Amino acid sequence: MDTAPAAALALVGAAYTAWAAATHSTQILPRRDAGSNLQAAISLADTGYRIVPLSPAGMGAPAVLRVHDVTLGSPAFYQLGDAAHPSIQPQFVIGPAAIYSPGRWLGGLSTMFVQPAVLAGLSVLGLGLIVAVLLRGWWGPVAAASVALQFPLLHTARATYSEPLAELTIVAGALAWVLAARFDHRRLALLAGLLVGGTTLVRIDGLREAILLIPVAALGLIQRRSWPAPLVRGTAIGALGGGAAAQVLSYRYLGDIAGSLLPLIALGAFMALVSWALVVLSRRGAGLPDSVRRLLPAACGLGVLVIGLLLALRPLFMTVRQNPNDPGADVVAGLQLRQGLTIDGARTYAEQSVAWLSWWVGPVALVIALLVAAALAARLGRAWTARPQIPDQPPAPLPTWAGPYVVALGSTLLTLWRPGITPDHPWAERRLLIALPFVAVLVVVGAAWVWRGAATSLRSQPARAGLALLTLASLVIPTALATWPHRSERVEAGSQARVAALCRALQPGDIVLSVDDRAANEWPQVVRGMCNKPALVAKYYARRHPEALRILVDGVVDAAPPGSRVVLLAGESPQALARLGLTPQPVASGAVLEDERLLERRPDGLVPLRIDLWLAPAS
Repeated sequence: MDTAPAAALALVGAAYTAWAAATHSTQILPRRDAGSNLQAAISLADTGYRIVPLSPAGMGAPAVLRVHDVTLGSPAFYQLGDAAHPSIQPQFVIGPAAIYSPGRWLGGLSTMFVQPAVLAGLSVLGLGLIVAVLLRGWWGPVAAASVALQFPLLHTARATYSEPLAELTIVAGALAWVLAARFDHRRLALLAGLLVGGTTLVRIDGLREAILLIPVAALGLIQRRSWPAPLVRGTAIGALGGGAAAQVLSYRYLGDIAGSLLPLIALGAFMALVSWALVVLSRRGAGLPDSVRRLLPAACGLGVLVIGLLLALRPLFMTVRQNPNDPGADVVAGLQLRQGLTIDGARTYAEQSVAWLSWWVGPVALVIALLVAAALAARLGRAWTARPQIPDQPPAPLPTWAGPYVVALGSTLLTLWRPGITPDHPWAERRLLIALPFVAVLVVVGAAWVWRGAATSLRSQPARAGLALLTLASLVIPTALATWPHRSERVEAGSQARVAALCRALQPGDIVLSVDDRAANEWPQVVRGMCNKPALVAKYYARRHPEALRILVDGVVDAAPPGSRVVLLAGESPQALARLGLTPQPVASGAVLEDERLLERRPDGLVPLRIDLWLAPAS
């Protein structure tokens, strides 16, 4: 890579990092995954334990925990053990907490808030390096800049989500894979497998990308290349290691998502068996019939086109729904009610997933990306079916881009078919962390073909240059316009002051009992992890029935250890405290800004979120 393009690529990565860091979110409350990951990282940094044992003496356990309708658990934090030996298990896999927790030691919350920006900047840099290796010239920094402008990726780079971690492992694995395929290098292939398979340590659904490695590795084995075997070993080690860590440290979470995880494991087993059978048949001399060889390239290209069109046209003939009893259905129904839509909580809106892509990159870029993806599929088919130029010699190796292309294409199609997420935006765009960069890279590849005259009959260099610039503009202009309203957003900025106010209001020996929905859903782990006070939660039934809540509070007060004070916390209104005959004391009041939660259109800004807290001593 020449000096000037390399410097430009480094500048893009640094600028993106600085932008994301300067506009970082302050998501402390575990309202969404970023806050949950932050609280899990704080807990791990401060205690040294993933599953955190709690001191029974400080809260009066086991007597307190035997009070009817009292729990230690809250969203994203499960209660484990019995009343005498309670503990808390964070919901997700350990990777995000393990990676973000050192920031707690290095500089506290301010460092933790900017860690995702640094990791995301490295991902943009790595993606640019992949394109630079494959296309050379200035195409690497062009691709990196196109991806850096995409708001959904910037959105996750601003907060402690798991996506910046997964982006980095997948991009780094793809870069190692490209180099391994180019030089037939076994150690680089092993590293690539470890990185892609090891994505399961930071996101369990990284298993999807790991199993998509299998068919490409099989093709490499059939061609008797040396890189596929270590790639498979590395992938297996990484994926099994991540799975084992999740089984030991996040088993409650695995149980919750078993319905989507088990089909993915079954798909991986099926692909492994089919790939193994193809390799065995090839080693025994079996090959493709001549008729298949002739038709395969066109069939590959046409197949990509047809699948892409069917996904785009799904809203015309399909409305995707889930089980109406799923907890997410209530969330969707509430959003529909507030947005004036037909109430149908079972809808997942998955049939509109291609439209989600279009919001951020524009429809023209999507069409170009689909055409380029189809052309690459046809090229891959031709490379696979090409006979050796010299009889009895091994075939030419597959293109070095084959592996990342197949994984990115497969991951994109699977995601578009079933995003598997509550469809409020920009929350749902987290599922597009591979699809959006893939579209950008495909458009850049198309522009490179036009520039070099490989995709046009234009003989004039200025004409080709102009058409290439138009191709890039079809991506960059819609992307920049979509991102512009979000250029300086800082989600939940100011929430840190609310946390500090609550911690100051609490006294030594306090036991905090959350008595309404906002308090129960958002504050227990904050009280426990940042205020260092025991935190109890009134279960749903007690929160809905004042008499049951009164009995619960009396039971907690009676069971509390001598010298302690039971303090009730409300986060919706002071009414829950007033109904108990207590005098609410306001602790924090005001609004921060949070993401919009839209179902059928692109979000263009932030909306107010009240954070109000009241305390009332019960003893």
